[in-house]
Amino acid sequence: VQLQASGGGFVQPGGSLRLSCAASGVSLNSYGVTWFRQAPGKEREGVSHRRSSGQTWYSDSVKGRFTVSRDNALNTAYLQMNSLEVDDTAVYYCAVGRPILSSWRNPQSYSYWGQGTQVTVSS
Repeated sequence: VQLQASGGGFVQPGGSLRLSCAASGVSLNSYGVTWFRQAPGKEREGVSHRRSSGQTWYSDSVKGRFTVSRDNALNTAYLQMNSLEVDDTAVYYCAVGRPILSSWRNPQSYSYWGQGTQVTVSS
C-alpha cells in the first residue's frame, strides 16, 4: 500500500490550496480517508475524515473552510483548503483505515500513511 500526498506549498492568508492523496494497493472506495496535520511542537491533529460511505467530519478549526472529496476513478482523495490562516501552517498527512467513528482523530487508528506535504501560510 502506498499513499502519495502532494499539493502543499506557500500561500498568503486567505488563499487556497488543494492537497491530493493518491492511493495504490488499496481502494479508497472501501476505506476511510483522514487528513491529519502536525505543526512544529504540536501533536498530530485530525482535520477531516471521509468514510467509504461518503460521510464526512471536520475538526471545528477547519469546518466551513476545508472540504474533502474523492475521485474513485483515480483512487485519489483531496482536501480543498480555502480561507487559509496562519494557524493552518503544518505538515499535512493523509491516512487510510477503518476507524470506529469515535476514533477517527486518533492517529493510532490508521495503518497506512502518506509521506506528508508542507503547507505554509504567511504574509
